[in-house]
Amino acid sequence: MSAPAEPASGRRGERAERAERVFILGAGRAGRGLARALRARGADVRLHGRRPDAGADGVTAGAIPEALGGAGVALIAVQDGQLDGALGELLAARPAAGTVVLHASGSAEPAALDRVRAAGYAAGTFHPLLPLADPARAPALLDGGFVGIEGDYAAVVAAERLAARVGANVIPIPQGQKARYHAAAVFASNFPTVLAGIAERLLRTSGVEAERARAAVLSLMAAAVANLREQPPAAALTGPVVRGDADTVRRHLAVLHSDRGAREVYVALSRAVLEMLEAPGQSRRLDAVAGVLRDT
Repeated sequence: MSAPAEPASGRRGERAERAERVFILGAGRAGRGLARALRARGADVRLHGRRPDAGADGVTAGAIPEALGGAGVALIAVQDGQLDGALGELLAARPAAGTVVLHASGSAEPAALDRVRAAGYAAGTFHPLLPLADPARAPALLDGGFVGIEGDYAAVVAAERLAARVGANVIPIPQGQKARYHAAAVFASNFPTVLAGIAERLLRTSGVEAERARAAVLSLMAAAVANLREQPPAAALTGPVVRGDADTVRRHLAVLHSDRGAREVYVALSRAVLEMLEAPGQSRRLDAVAGVLRDT
C-alpha cells in the first residue's frame, strides 16, 4: 500500500480537529478504561470492538469505518497475540494521511508495524503503567499516573498529547529495552497482588477470619507503600531478614514446608532482600540468614 496523499483541500483547522479525535480498536478492559479517561477530559473517542455491547461505553462493532471516522490517532488496545491482525485491519480501512497509529502493549514489537510505517504512518507505543482491571477507575488512576511511550517522532508527540489529556506523566521506553521495562511493570503491578493473595491465604489457614485477614493484609501493604514514599526500597525494608534473625527465618521455612508455592516465594524474595542489603561477609547476622536460605 502506498503512502496516502494529503487531500488538496486539507486545512490546518481540519487537521487540528482530526488530531483531537481518537479511534480505539479493542473494547476490553484496557480499551474501555482508556476511552473513559479520554472522554472524561473532553476528547472525541470512538471505541470499536469485535461485537456491539449495547449501553456500555458506546462500543461499535463490525468493519472498521473508512478513514477511521476522521480520527487523527488510532490506538490499538487488544491482546498482544492479536496485534498484528488488528494492525492489518486498521490499514485495510485506509486511515487518512497524517493519522498516528499507537498500540497499548508494553512488551510486544508487532511485525505489522513495519507495514504501517511503510504505508506512511507514524507508529509507536502508548502503554498505561497501571493495572486497568476496572474501566470505571481508569480516569482516576491515569490522572497523575504514568504512561510508557516510544516510537517515531510524530507518534511520541501524539502519545505525549494523549497522556497530557488524561493527566498522566510519560516515561520514555528506552530503545531495545521493552522486555526489561515490561518486566519491571509486572513486578510493580502484578506481583504485589500475588503476594497479597498468599498472605491472605496464610492468615486464613492459621485461623484468621477471611474478612479480617484481607483488611490486615491491605493495611500492611498500604503502610509499606507509605514507607516507600519517604525512603528508597533498601531503607524501607523491615522484617527478620533485615534484622539478620536467622532463627525466625528458619521457623518460617518450617511452617511453610507443606505450602511449597509460598515457601518458594519466601525463599526467592528473602534472597532478594539480602541482595539489596550488605554484601555477604560484611555482616555475620546476614550471613547466618544466607546460610539458612542456602540449606533449604
